[in-house]
Amino acid sequence: MDRQSNRFLEPERGGGTGMVGWAAKQLMLWGVGALILYAVVSNQQLFSGSGPARVAPQAPPAPRAEAQPATAPRVEPRPAPAASTVPAQPEHLRALGQVVPPAIQSLSLRARPDGYAYVKASVNGAEMVMAFDTGAVSVSLTHADALKAGVAGSLNYSLSFSTANGLARGAPVMLREIRIGQLVIPDVHAVVMENMQVSLLGQTFLNRLHGYNMQDGVLTLTWQ
Repeated sequence: MDRQSNRFLEPERGGGTGMVGWAAKQLMLWGVGALILYAVVSNQQLFSGSGPARVAPQAPPAPRAEAQPATAPRVEPRPAPAASTVPAQPEHLRALGQVVPPAIQSLSLRARPDGYAYVKASVNGAEMVMAFDTGAVSVSLTHADALKAGVAGSLNYSLSFSTANGLARGAPVMLREIRIGQLVIPDVHAVVMENMQVSLLGQTFLNRLHGYNMQDGVLTLTWQ
């Protein structure tokens, strides 16, 4: 190579300006050369027939947990109910739309030596002791029991009754209910009697029952 062709690689003489220009030319020359070399190497790798491109092995996917159904609380099996011993007739009547009467209930009371059977009753919510008298035409309250039941106000003693002690007067009243245990009779006609020692359950109560019977000193009441 002669002197003239190497002038491009040598710095120009003539001061600082010539040196800067020469350095810029050198940087540009080497930068273009590096780009050309990179392009050639890249093309050789892309179009080389040396073999199929190798794919980096991938790790197998992690096994997925299968969705599990929610665990329901365990229910212990129950034995089948025993066959009912109730006759089929009531169900048959219900299927026909007929009203089945409720079961008959009963209450038995033993009479005391005076011949009366006594019971604790609730009249209009007030508790009192009453005696059954099958010969009395009406429920009869003493004045004290009438006060408990709240029916002693404005009494009109307009009725006359024949008793073992002679004639007696009574004031008619209406009782909201008479309750003896599970037996409840609503709207009972009664009278408040003068000079009576104990309240009586007479026919205005007994006739509302399914039945009653006095035998061997035992009074039996039945109702539905």
